[in-house]
Amino acid sequence: MKVDRIRLNCRQKRPVEGSSGTEPSLFFIRTPAIFTTAEGEVRIDGPSAVIFTSGYRQSIRPAGEQGLRYDMVSFRTSAADRQYMTAMGLPIDRPVHMKDSVTVADLLRAMRSQMVNGGRNRREFAELAMRLVFIAVCDGAEPVPEENELPRYEELRALREAIYDDPMNPWSVEEMCSDMGVSRTYFHRLYLKAFGVTCRQDVIESRLLYAAELLKNTDMSVSEVAEQCGYDSDSYFMRQFKQHKGCTPSEYRRRRTHDD
Repeated sequence: MKVDRIRLNCRQKRPVEGSSGTEPSLFFIRTPAIFTTAEGEVRIDGPSAVIFTSGYRQSIRPAGEQGLRYDMVSFRTSAADRQYMTAMGLPIDRPVHMKDSVTVADLLRAMRSQMVNGGRNRREFAELAMRLVFIAVCDGAEPVPEENELPRYEELRALREAIYDDPMNPWSVEEMCSDMGVSRTYFHRLYLKAFGVTCRQDVIESRLLYAAELLKNTDMSVSEVAEQCGYDSDSYFMRQFKQHKGCTPSEYRRRRTHDD
Protein backbone atom coordinates (compact mmCIF):
# COMPACT_ATOMS: atom_id res chain seq x y z
CA MET A 1 0.00 0.00 0.00
CA LYS A 2 1.34 3.43 -0.90
CA VAL A 3 0.09 6.64 0.67
CA ASP A 4 0.27 9.42 -1.91
CA ARG A 5 -1.21 12.42 -0.14
CA ILE A 6 -2.44 13.52 3.28
CA ARG A 7 -4.38 16.70 3.90
CA LEU A 8 -5.27 17.67 7.47
CA ASN A 9 -7.69 20.22 8.91
CA CYS A 10 -9.35 21.06 5.60
CA ARG A 11 -12.25 23.51 5.86
CA GLN A 12 -14.83 24.47 3.29
CA LYS A 13 -18.45 25.56 3.08
CA ARG A 14 -19.22 23.89 -0.24
CA PRO A 15 -19.69 20.13 -0.71
CA VAL A 16 -16.87 17.74 -1.55
CA GLU A 17 -17.94 16.29 -4.87
CA GLY A 18 -16.51 14.44 -7.81
CA SER A 19 -14.96 11.11 -8.64
CA SER A 20 -12.27 9.58 -6.44
CA GLY A 21 -10.30 9.11 -9.67
CA THR A 22 -7.76 6.34 -10.05
CA GLU A 23 -6.97 6.12 -6.33
CA PRO A 24 -9.12 5.21 -3.33
CA SER A 25 -9.36 7.81 -0.60
CA LEU A 26 -10.30 8.02 3.05
CA PHE A 27 -12.18 11.01 4.45
CA PHE A 28 -12.29 11.61 8.19
CA ILE A 29 -15.08 14.14 8.79
CA ARG A 30 -15.07 16.10 12.06
CA THR A 31 -18.36 17.97 11.56
CA PRO A 32 -21.97 16.92 10.82
CA ALA A 33 -22.23 15.83 7.19
CA ILE A 34 -24.60 14.38 4.62
CA PHE A 35 -23.23 11.64 2.36
CA THR A 36 -24.70 10.61 -0.99
CA THR A 37 -24.34 6.85 -1.41
CA ALA A 38 -25.63 4.27 -3.83
CA GLU A 39 -28.48 3.60 -1.36
CA GLY A 40 -29.37 7.28 -0.95
CA GLU A 41 -28.44 10.01 1.50
CA VAL A 42 -26.98 9.35 4.95
CA ARG A 43 -26.65 12.04 7.60
CA ILE A 44 -24.15 11.65 10.46
CA ASP A 45 -24.09 14.31 13.16
CA GLY A 46 -20.87 13.28 14.90
CA PRO A 47 -17.35 12.45 13.67
CA SER A 48 -17.45 10.05 10.74
CA ALA A 49 -15.26 8.27 8.23
CA VAL A 50 -15.73 6.94 4.72
CA ILE A 51 -13.44 5.07 2.35
CA PHE A 52 -14.21 5.72 -1.30
CA THR A 53 -13.00 3.15 -3.79
CA SER A 54 -11.31 4.08 -7.04
CA GLY A 55 -13.73 5.72 -9.45
CA TYR A 56 -16.56 6.05 -6.92
CA ARG A 57 -18.70 9.14 -7.42
CA GLN A 58 -18.42 10.89 -4.06
CA SER A 59 -20.53 13.59 -2.47
CA ILE A 60 -20.19 14.95 1.05
CA ARG A 61 -21.91 18.15 2.01
CA PRO A 62 -22.10 20.03 5.31
CA ALA A 63 -25.11 19.39 7.51
CA GLY A 64 -24.72 22.66 9.40
CA GLU A 65 -23.69 26.29 9.08
CA GLN A 66 -20.12 25.62 10.15
CA GLY A 67 -19.29 23.84 6.88
CA LEU A 68 -17.09 20.78 6.53
CA ARG A 69 -13.94 20.10 8.52
CA TYR A 70 -12.09 17.00 7.42
CA ASP A 71 -8.84 15.10 6.87
CA MET A 72 -8.19 13.22 3.64
CA VAL A 73 -5.77 10.48 2.58
CA SER A 74 -5.37 9.16 -0.94
CA PHE A 75 -3.59 5.84 -1.35
CA ARG A 76 -2.89 3.02 -3.77
CA THR A 77 -3.55 -0.65 -3.04
CA SER A 78 -2.23 -3.92 -4.33
CA ALA A 79 -4.31 -7.05 -4.86
CA ALA A 80 -3.11 -8.29 -1.46
CA ASP A 81 -4.18 -5.01 0.18
CA ARG A 82 -7.64 -5.26 -1.34
CA GLN A 83 -7.95 -8.84 -0.18
CA TYR A 84 -6.94 -7.76 3.34
CA MET A 85 -9.54 -4.97 3.35
CA THR A 86 -12.26 -7.37 2.21
CA ALA A 87 -11.30 -10.04 4.73
CA MET A 88 -11.52 -7.62 7.66
CA GLY A 89 -14.97 -6.45 6.59
CA LEU A 90 -13.89 -2.84 6.10
CA PRO A 91 -16.91 -0.64 5.22
CA ILE A 92 -16.31 0.61 1.68
CA ASP A 93 -18.18 3.51 0.02
CA ARG A 94 -20.31 3.63 3.15
CA PRO A 95 -19.92 6.30 5.85
CA VAL A 96 -19.72 5.19 9.46
CA HIS A 97 -20.15 7.12 12.68
CA MET A 98 -16.93 7.18 14.72
CA LYS A 99 -17.80 6.78 18.37
CA ASP A 100 -14.13 7.16 19.27
CA SER A 101 -12.47 9.33 16.64
CA VAL A 102 -9.27 10.14 18.56
CA THR A 103 -7.33 7.09 17.37
CA VAL A 104 -7.86 7.90 13.69
CA ALA A 105 -6.99 11.57 14.23
CA ASP A 106 -3.77 10.59 16.04
CA LEU A 107 -2.74 8.13 13.33
CA LEU A 108 -3.31 10.64 10.55
CA ARG A 109 -1.30 13.28 12.39
CA ALA A 110 1.52 10.78 12.93
CA MET A 111 1.52 9.86 9.23
CA ARG A 112 1.61 13.52 8.23
CA SER A 113 4.43 14.19 10.67
CA GLN A 114 6.49 11.34 9.21
CA MET A 115 5.94 12.62 5.67
CA VAL A 116 6.78 16.21 6.59
CA ASN A 117 9.88 15.17 8.52
CA GLY A 118 11.08 12.98 5.66
CA GLY A 119 11.97 9.96 7.78
CA ARG A 120 13.90 7.23 6.02
CA ASN A 121 11.17 4.68 6.75
CA ARG A 122 8.23 7.00 6.19
CA ARG A 123 6.67 4.83 3.48
CA GLU A 124 6.71 1.74 5.70
CA PHE A 125 5.35 3.81 8.58
CA ALA A 126 2.53 5.13 6.40
CA GLU A 127 1.56 1.63 5.23
CA LEU A 128 1.41 0.27 8.76
CA ALA A 129 -0.44 3.36 9.99
CA MET A 130 -3.06 2.97 7.25
CA ARG A 131 -3.70 -0.61 8.32
CA LEU A 132 -4.21 0.67 11.86
CA VAL A 133 -6.57 3.33 10.53
CA PHE A 134 -8.58 0.59 8.80
CA ILE A 135 -8.80 -1.34 12.06
CA ALA A 136 -9.86 1.80 13.93
CA VAL A 137 -12.55 2.54 11.35
CA CYS A 138 -13.90 -1.01 11.67
CA ASP A 139 -13.84 -0.87 15.48
CA GLY A 140 -15.01 2.73 15.62
CA ALA A 141 -18.10 1.87 13.63
CA GLU A 142 -19.28 -0.32 16.50
CA PRO A 143 -21.09 1.22 19.50
CA VAL A 144 -18.98 1.72 22.60
CA PRO A 145 -20.70 0.80 25.89
CA GLU A 146 -21.64 3.84 27.95
CA GLU A 147 -19.88 2.53 31.03
CA ASN A 148 -16.54 2.68 29.22
CA GLU A 149 -16.80 6.39 28.53
CA LEU A 150 -14.42 8.73 30.33
CA PRO A 151 -16.01 11.68 32.18
CA ARG A 152 -16.02 14.86 30.06
CA TYR A 153 -14.57 12.90 27.14
CA GLU A 154 -16.40 14.79 24.39
CA GLU A 155 -15.24 18.12 25.81
CA LEU A 156 -11.66 16.88 25.97
CA ARG A 157 -11.82 15.52 22.42
CA ALA A 158 -13.15 18.83 21.10
CA LEU A 159 -10.44 20.70 23.00
CA ARG A 160 -7.70 18.49 21.56
CA GLU A 161 -8.98 19.02 18.03
CA ALA A 162 -9.04 22.77 18.66
CA ILE A 163 -5.40 22.68 19.81
CA TYR A 164 -4.27 21.01 16.58
CA ASP A 165 -6.54 23.23 14.47
CA ASP A 166 -5.17 26.45 15.99
CA PRO A 167 -1.54 25.99 17.10
CA MET A 168 -1.00 29.77 17.17
CA ASN A 169 -3.44 30.23 20.02
CA PRO A 170 -1.79 30.95 23.40
CA TRP A 171 -3.36 27.94 25.07
CA SER A 172 -3.62 28.35 28.84
CA VAL A 173 -4.31 25.37 31.08
CA GLU A 174 -5.81 27.71 33.66
CA GLU A 175 -8.32 29.02 31.11
CA MET A 176 -9.15 25.51 29.90
CA CYS A 177 -9.78 24.36 33.47
CA SER A 178 -11.90 27.44 34.12
CA ASP A 179 -13.95 26.85 30.96
CA MET A 180 -14.57 23.23 31.98
CA GLY A 181 -15.12 24.08 35.63
CA VAL A 182 -12.55 21.57 36.91
CA SER A 183 -9.36 21.73 38.93
CA ARG A 184 -5.96 21.70 37.26
CA THR A 185 -5.10 18.32 38.83
CA TYR A 186 -8.35 16.71 37.70
CA PHE A 187 -7.96 18.17 34.20
CA HIS A 188 -4.44 16.76 33.83
CA ARG A 189 -5.56 13.34 35.06
CA LEU A 190 -8.52 13.19 32.66
CA TYR A 191 -6.51 14.43 29.66
CA LEU A 192 -3.67 12.00 30.23
CA LYS A 193 -6.08 9.09 30.70
CA ALA A 194 -8.00 10.00 27.54
CA PHE A 195 -5.06 10.49 25.17
CA GLY A 196 -1.91 9.11 26.79
CA VAL A 197 -0.17 12.49 26.68
CA THR A 198 -0.49 15.74 28.61
CA CYS A 199 -2.24 18.78 27.25
CA ARG A 200 1.08 20.67 27.20
CA GLN A 201 2.64 17.92 25.07
CA ASP A 202 -0.20 18.27 22.55
CA VAL A 203 0.20 22.06 22.44
CA ILE A 204 3.93 21.70 21.76
CA GLU A 205 3.41 18.99 19.12
CA SER A 206 0.74 21.02 17.30
CA ARG A 207 3.06 24.05 17.12
CA LEU A 208 6.07 22.06 15.96
CA LEU A 209 4.07 20.27 13.26
CA TYR A 210 2.90 23.65 12.01
CA ALA A 211 6.43 25.05 12.22
CA ALA A 212 7.80 22.12 10.19
CA GLU A 213 5.25 22.78 7.45
CA LEU A 214 6.09 26.49 7.36
CA LEU A 215 9.82 25.77 7.18
CA LYS A 216 9.26 23.32 4.34
CA ASN A 217 6.72 25.24 2.29
CA THR A 218 7.47 28.96 2.85
CA ASP A 219 10.41 31.37 2.79
CA MET A 220 9.59 32.76 6.22
CA SER A 221 12.58 33.37 8.48
CA VAL A 222 13.02 31.26 11.61
CA SER A 223 11.95 34.26 13.70
CA GLU A 224 8.82 34.69 11.61
CA VAL A 225 8.01 30.98 11.91
CA ALA A 226 8.49 31.14 15.69
CA GLU A 227 6.13 34.10 15.96
CA GLN A 228 3.58 32.50 13.63
CA CYS A 229 3.55 29.40 15.82
CA GLY A 230 2.91 31.32 19.03
CA TYR A 231 6.45 31.58 20.44
CA ASP A 232 7.55 34.83 22.07
CA SER A 233 11.19 33.76 22.18
CA ASP A 234 13.19 32.66 19.13
CA SER A 235 15.76 30.89 21.28
CA TYR A 236 13.08 28.92 23.15
CA PHE A 237 11.47 27.93 19.85
CA MET A 238 14.79 26.75 18.40
CA ARG A 239 15.66 24.84 21.57
CA GLN A 240 12.26 23.12 21.67
CA PHE A 241 12.37 22.35 17.93
CA LYS A 242 15.78 20.71 18.23
CA GLN A 243 14.74 18.74 21.30
CA HIS A 244 11.70 17.26 19.52
CA LYS A 245 12.92 17.07 15.90
CA GLY A 246 16.60 16.30 16.44
CA CYS A 247 17.91 19.32 14.51
CA THR A 248 17.62 23.11 14.43
CA PRO A 249 14.92 24.79 12.30
CA SER A 250 17.57 25.93 9.79
CA GLU A 251 19.05 22.44 9.53
CA TYR A 252 15.57 21.00 9.07
CA ARG A 253 14.86 23.42 6.20
CA ARG A 254 18.14 22.57 4.47
CA ARG A 255 17.52 18.83 4.76
CA ARG A 256 13.98 19.08 3.41
CA THR A 257 15.13 21.27 0.52
CA HIS A 258 17.86 18.74 -0.29
CA ASP A 259 15.46 15.79 -0.04
CA ASP A 260 12.98 17.46 -2.40
